[in-house]
Amino acid sequence: MLIMAGGFGLCGVPEQLILAIRDSGVKNLTVVSNNCGIDGVGLGLLLDTKQIKKMVSSYVGENKTFAQQYLAGELEIEFNPQGTLAERIRAGGAGIPAFFTRTGAGTQIAEGKEQRQIDGGLYVMERGLVADLSIVHAWMGDTEGNLVYRKTARNFNPMMATAGKVTVAEIEHLVQPGDINPDHIITPGVYVKRLVHVPNAVKHIEQRTVRKRTAAPAGTGEEV
Repeated sequence: MLIMAGGFGLCGVPEQLILAIRDSGVKNLTVVSNNCGIDGVGLGLLLDTKQIKKMVSSYVGENKTFAQQYLAGELEIEFNPQGTLAERIRAGGAGIPAFFTRTGAGTQIAEGKEQRQIDGGLYVMERGLVADLSIVHAWMGDTEGNLVYRKTARNFNPMMATAGKVTVAEIEHLVQPGDINPDHIITPGVYVKRLVHVPNAVKHIEQRTVRKRTAAPAGTGEEV
């Protein structure tokens, strides 16, 4: 089964839906996601239970379990340039089976793929992606499935919502139809088949970086 899981880093990750997949015990999953969470968080939970057979991603550098399973031959990976991955998902949702891009042409990324000269440049053909199941996280949504995402969570969730044969959305703030300004809706409810209300979503920090405060000059009124 091919599953698309929204989120960028640890922002906009459908954690409760990932937990439901873990608890179902389903195995041999191919998962499309920009990254694979971190150890013990997000998709990292499905690595712990070895439910993922293959990852289609652009970045996996924050997960030690991922590296261990890959080096042990327990996990397959299909790396994609980040923009190419986003466009493959968008194309799948738009009914576009394939497209040509200059990104990766003439490199290892293009091995085994059709390449073509177009307007004097070399382009590589990439296939659109369609999921059996897409799981997404929205900041707000109504009971008709109309969704609004917030900031970084908008990076992959919207296109994944359109590219799933079945799309399930977890929503932080669930409202009634008409409560969302139509101009603010990002994913129309026609794409969404199931809703889960998650009112107390945990906000994880992937990389916590802090610095010591320096003493402010006397008389400036600034905090020290």
